[in-house]
Amino acid sequence: MIQTSVNSPNPTPHLQKFLDLLDRTADAQGWSVPQIVDLEKLRHLPTGTFGRTWANFLDAHHLKPFTTGTRRKQLHDGIHVLTGYGTDPIGEAEVQAFLLGAKFQLFQIILGLGLLRVIHRNLDARQQFSWDRLWQAYERGCNSDFDPDTWQPESLWHLPLTDVQNSYFPHSK
Repeated sequence: MIQTSVNSPNPTPHLQKFLDLLDRTADAQGWSVPQIVDLEKLRHLPTGTFGRTWANFLDAHHLKPFTTGTRRKQLHDGIHVLTGYGTDPIGEAEVQAFLLGAKFQLFQIILGLGLLRVIHRNLDARQQFSWDRLWQAYERGCNSDFDPDTWQPESLWHLPLTDVQNSYFPHSK
């Protein structure tokens, strides 16, 4: 989820409406699943595990896990943890570029274009947009062994984060 600063205007004022639309669509199509991420359970895992790092990530960014809708939506924050991409608009665009590279879906292009619009509207003089970062994220997805449609992070939460990353990015340096 996009992280906004307390002192800056929300770059995604319609985000909740969009998420609600996703949930209604998922419900209507029968794609919704029960809650996957139990934050309290993850907080009790050992330090350094994928699950504990996921909980720490959510806590550090003052985020709540997605608990409704599709698996892909509920597991979104875990992709941030797996890849290391931020929660700012550029980090969100990197996640979408990574997912597009890992498994092409039209939805990723639509979401990515929307994020590019948010980025364009909200970059200030200190920020540097980089097409190269998005291309690198896309190539990382292409070269990964990651499939967002079959990913089962629940079976990986107890493993060290580095082991989980190495299993999906075996071609990384």
